[in-house]
Amino acid sequence: MTYRTKKRFGQHFLHDRAVIDKIVTAARLDLQKPVIEIGPGLGVLTDQLLPRAAHVQVMEIDRDLIERLEARNDPRLTVHSGDVLKLPWRDLFTQPPYTLVANLPYNISSQIVFRLIEHRDLFQQMVLMFQREVGERLVATPGGKDYGILSVLCQLWYDVKKVTLVKPGAFTPPPKVDSIVLNFQPLLNPRVDPMDEGLFKIVVKGAFTQRRKTLRNSLLASGFSAESIDYSLEQAGVSPGCRGETLALQNFSDLTKYFLKK
Repeated sequence: MTYRTKKRFGQHFLHDRAVIDKIVTAARLDLQKPVIEIGPGLGVLTDQLLPRAAHVQVMEIDRDLIERLEARNDPRLTVHSGDVLKLPWRDLFTQPPYTLVANLPYNISSQIVFRLIEHRDLFQQMVLMFQREVGERLVATPGGKDYGILSVLCQLWYDVKKVTLVKPGAFTPPPKVDSIVLNFQPLLNPRVDPMDEGLFKIVVKGAFTQRRKTLRNSLLASGFSAESIDYSLEQAGVSPGCRGETLALQNFSDLTKYFLKK
């Protein structure tokens, strides 16, 4: 049965067996442990997960692909129909920890990452494919143009390492960009103390609200008062004239601590 890809779902189906093998190897699958896959598509990667895991649960939004997956009638496979950003993960995945493996839909990959961080307790490991530009942000270090909100929040909770680069020809249809596979290993404890996780996120997002502006002005634009900004920057030893991309994780922790006090 032929299948016509749907552009609105950002579908680029991985078919390169060498890349699939690298993903499977990086995931260190175990017959005693369950796996989750996001956007299985035609099921080429799923085929390699099923014989190597205790059970595989997939999340798919495309009704035509869901029918294909369900037609397998494989007792080792559970198909969850719906938008990965809206499905109730905690209701569906009740026996953590899981290994997550996915060729993420590139049009919503950043939104998925934020949701993965919120549900990080569900996963013992994640091996994920991104558009290369997005993937480079996740592993970026302070001082570069790629360093931003995703860099800070991912590196707070994970060791993120590159597995392999992937050329467009590994997909059908081929995307217009290179891709990258990353391995996420959760840390036993956050890399720095976020002090208050909700406020930490607000501070980080505020620092990158207007990247071309100074840190002080960017925080002002995100809603912090001038008084609290000046106090927190001074106490944390951070220059008001610097920019968010120059701050290390510890700087964000320090700023959060003093914003809490103020």
